[in-house]
Amino acid sequence: MLELHDLVKHYQAGDSGLIKAVDGVSLTVAGGELAVLYGPSGSGKTTLLNLIAGLSAPDRGHILVDGRDVLAMTRKQADAYRLHQLGIISAPHDLTPGARVLTSASLKLVLGRKRKTNTTLIPMLDRLGLGSRLADNTESLSMGERQRVTIAMVLAAQPKLVLADEPTGNLDSVRTREVFALLREVCKEWGATVLLASHDPEAASFADQRLELRDGQIAEYTSVSLGDERC
Repeated sequence: MLELHDLVKHYQAGDSGLIKAVDGVSLTVAGGELAVLYGPSGSGKTTLLNLIAGLSAPDRGHILVDGRDVLAMTRKQADAYRLHQLGIISAPHDLTPGARVLTSASLKLVLGRKRKTNTTLIPMLDRLGLGSRLADNTESLSMGERQRVTIAMVLAAQPKLVLADEPTGNLDSVRTREVFALLREVCKEWGATVLLASHDPEAASFADQRLELRDGQIAEYTSVSLGDERC
């Protein structure tokens, strides 16, 4: 489902010199698999996810999603790819100010012209502990609740590929495990592909692949290598 071949993205950072955020990354994540991507802050995880999403262009390499070359897409095709095939879970900044929870969470379904509010969105919000907050204003939610609304909004559209950038950063340990379990179910029940960037070592127990991005390159994840992040 997701294939990266020799992907490179370098930045010139003034006096700091050349930053090799992504430096020859190749990986494959099949349909129905959850891959967890670890790495210290600034290691290039977000840069890699943005490349896959088509939000920035690499210096070289290839990105294939379901056999399609993301880099060869026209702007219209790229917009359709992000709307219909891709789900991006990041910081909860996409909630509509002043809107009710259910209305705000319906945004991606409305834009994608998918009528799944009752069949997928409401059960997803309920699964994430927000069933009693559907009529509440989004501005009354805590950061953790906003994060869960964002997760529900993305997953209710049933994307084929989910890119999750620290989706549990605002959640407690119980909710964190629930989200990891939900992402695992999305893979197994819908056949989705999930690439999860995280600092949480516990995510590894839910993953089919455990990877680490360090100095712009992919290596097999070992729990010992994250010891410096937990200090």
